Amino acid sequence: MLVLGIESSCDETGVAMVQSQGDAVPTLLAHALYSQIEMHQAFGGVVPELASRDHIRRVLPLTRQVLNESGRNLQEVDVVAYTRGPGLAGALLVGAGVACALGAALGKPVLGVHHLEGHLLSPFLSEDPPEFPFVALLVSGGHTQLMRVDGVGRYALLGETIDDAAGEAFDKSAKLMGLAYPGGPLLAQLAQAGDPKAYALPRPLLHSGNLDFSFAGLKTAVLVQSQRMLAAAGVSHFQALPGQQQADLAASTQAAIVEVLLKKSVSALKQTGLQRLVVAGGVGANRALRTQLNAECAKRGVRVHYPELHLCTDNGAMIAMAAAMRLQSGLQQAVMDYAFDVKPRWPLHSL
Repeated sequence: MLVLGIESSCDETGVAMVQSQGDAVPTLLAHALYSQIEMHQAFGGVVPELASRDHIRRVLPLTRQVLNESGRNLQEVDVVAYTRGPGLAGALLVGAGVACALGAALGKPVLGVHHLEGHLLSPFLSEDPPEFPFVALLVSGGHTQLMRVDGVGRYALLGETIDDAAGEAFDKSAKLMGLAYPGGPLLAQLAQAGDPKAYALPRPLLHSGNLDFSFAGLKTAVLVQSQRMLAAAGVSHFQALPGQQQADLAASTQAAIVEVLLKKSVSALKQTGLQRLVVAGGVGANRALRTQLNAECAKRGVRVHYPELHLCTDNGAMIAMAAAMRLQSGLQQAVMDYAFDVKPRWPLHSL
């Protein structure tokens, strides 16, 4: 079975082709991705209308690229999958519209996929795919969640953020430091030269006794600390501070986020008794998080799995993979109904 997947939930347009056969893990044949980061940098964040218009421009050329690289043609596609939600409504509508139009034109069924389920199952695209059951740490954009995963579609929510997510904490803290959009990766890069113990920043809900997260207070603490630094140095903006001070605050901020994610993940493993951890989503590419999780899990005899680095951000491969695995498991059937809708807000545990 050949599944063509289309991702357009935010500021990346992704298309991919996946092949599944029997009970084997589906195979990625080809994928193509276009990021809108450069376009949105001028505005300091994603502009939904511009994102939607750019998806329209990119999705068909990317589809042609995937077909060429996979050596397949549209007539060979068995199912067209697309991101149904969550995400930006206008952006989602582009992918859904294109997928359903292709399905109707080809006489092939279509399947709407949950964006976070795509991230959750993306480590199955790696060279070291996990096995069920496992604990999943989802750290993607505005979502930070811990899930117990017993199989495809069998998800139990263990804890989630009650305000800002980890990705938002990275990006918003980076913006306070005057770093360009998206600031998270730039903050992590700056942190490499800093002292993670230079500033005592809070670890919200670290000792709450549950598996929920909260990062809004950390963002406020970063703001207060940066204002103190500016006042002490007698300068008006963060970039005027000595480079080492900038790096130290970045490193301290990253250390606070990583410690919370690490300890909550370990608590989830203890609570469930599971010996396998999956980390997925954009923040899953963070080097400090991977290093510390690897070390802690190694001490505990826990296997930890990640997507390949280039598949941590939003992409079509994870959507095609999630669709193929849902079809393979018999949980869902693709349909010949081309009247579509999207779900900008769609809790994963509601599946």
